[in-house]
Amino acid sequence: MASLGPFGSHHDPEADAHWPLNPRHLDGGDLQQPPVGRKNLIRRFCLLKSGVKPLHRTAFGGDKQVFQWVARAVACFLKPRASLVAENLCLRQQLLVLQRRHPRPRLTNADRRFWILARCLFRGWRQTLLVVKPETVIAWHRKGWRAYWRWRSRAPVDSGRRPIGDELRVLIRRMASENVLWGQRRIQAELARLGYTVSARTVAKYMRIRHDREPLPGWRTFLERHATETWACDFFCVQTLWFKTLYAFFVVSHASREVLHVQVTQHPTAAWVAQQIVECCGWDRPPPRFLIRDRDSRYGALFDRRLEGLGITQIRTPFRTPQANSIAERWVRSVRQECLDYTLIFRERHLRRVLAEYISYFNQWRPHRSIGQRAPCVGRSSLIRSQGIPSRLTDDTVRV
Repeated sequence: MASLGPFGSHHDPEADAHWPLNPRHLDGGDLQQPPVGRKNLIRRFCLLKSGVKPLHRTAFGGDKQVFQWVARAVACFLKPRASLVAENLCLRQQLLVLQRRHPRPRLTNADRRFWILARCLFRGWRQTLLVVKPETVIAWHRKGWRAYWRWRSRAPVDSGRRPIGDELRVLIRRMASENVLWGQRRIQAELARLGYTVSARTVAKYMRIRHDREPLPGWRTFLERHATETWACDFFCVQTLWFKTLYAFFVVSHASREVLHVQVTQHPTAAWVAQQIVECCGWDRPPPRFLIRDRDSRYGALFDRRLEGLGITQIRTPFRTPQANSIAERWVRSVRQECLDYTLIFRERHLRRVLAEYISYFNQWRPHRSIGQRAPCVGRSSLIRSQGIPSRLTDDTVRV
């Protein structure tokens, strides 16, 4: 008949022949690992409870093993009773987890709370923990703290300002519509005379007249509707072979994607930029209605006054949004990938000549998907053929 082990579980004496628990059985042979199973896990807990660990045979023989066993037994006697009770409790809890009849032992929320409490109260919890890693218990503790403070920080059910009645809302809108010169303070005072206690901010909230109309069009819709009367301008930098920085200013049309004007300088100023926009709007090219630009400080107040004199409304893009001026940014990418990345620029005059040749190719020969695979100035292609295009720009190896 099987006897009960130290933890109340059934102890099988026949299994001791395969896994010796007594130190005297270790003499004369190597310790064999027991087969994997629930009962063998329980025996390992028994060894851990008594302070005994399976020892391998060493070169010094069995005397050293006996000495280690005796030292551990003395250490168990010297432990305080509270520590032994806590260790016994932790081991029993893990035995209960392993005895559950599931495909494999599963931990519940109660088990997790037990180990979180053991981590806070028992110093030797790491040595008695075998079912999971100590890092897992620490992660449970952190998750519990997050859940606790989320619960503490939740909004009460009756939080916020109480809504006013529909009758009072109608009265506020009626006062605001029939008395145009009345503000929120005047309406609040009139409501107080009628016996309604309402704050001025609440009055201002319901004074607004709702307009039943469609929402305003977005940025893309605006560009599609006004593409024929919209230009875009921007700067881009070019490094020379002598480590100097040159600034190129350009203007591009939204409707045809034609590059209207390009000029290069080493010192861009507000007066220089204003002069470039005037040169772009020549006698043969009427000024547009809108000009899209970024918030660069190089434009300045002189540039604004010059645009106002030409009758152009400038639209500044938001901060850090290059996609708002996408057509200008796309042309900068094209000129870099197709021309400047393969050319060493020596000086300002050289860059001006290279850009002039590339713009001639870009406006007359390069197809664009947005305008049906046509060139921006396809109607004047015969004029360009008579003038001649450099072979390095019209070659089939040019990437488009």
